[in-house]
Amino acid sequence: MGKIRITKQFTFETGHALYGYDGKCRNVHGHSYKLSVTVIGTPISDTSHVKLGMVIDFGDLKKIVKEEIVDPYDHATIFNKNTPHIELAKELMGRDHKVILADYQPTSENMVIDFAGKINARLPKTIVLHSLKLQETATSFAEWYAADN
Repeated sequence: MGKIRITKQFTFETGHALYGYDGKCRNVHGHSYKLSVTVIGTPISDTSHVKLGMVIDFGDLKKIVKEEIVDPYDHATIFNKNTPHIELAKELMGRDHKVILADYQPTSENMVIDFAGKINARLPKTIVLHSLKLQETATSFAEWYAADN
């Protein structure tokens, strides 16, 4: 039996600001992100296995991505903790806002790299993360492919 790719899509709302950027995105703003997660594996062929024919149960993949990405990032604001935005982040946290402090500029490019590491760490050994697509707007997205890394 051959390798199969399966994809599950997720949505979440996240705010961010790009410190030092020379355009509008230097201001705090938000996006309705769409994340597509594609994994590769061989469908289970053991006829006694409850998940016969599946590469991975979509529910199991959903659990991983929900716990690692969707739940923490949904309705949160992400800031680069290595910039003066740390002061704004502390102010918001002090007012009980959901804030994520990252070690990077919170661009879609850097976020998708971060997400790949988090998801990869949780996948079963028999499953390979093939790609991620993080869509920031209707016309803008960043993609991560295992083959490129």
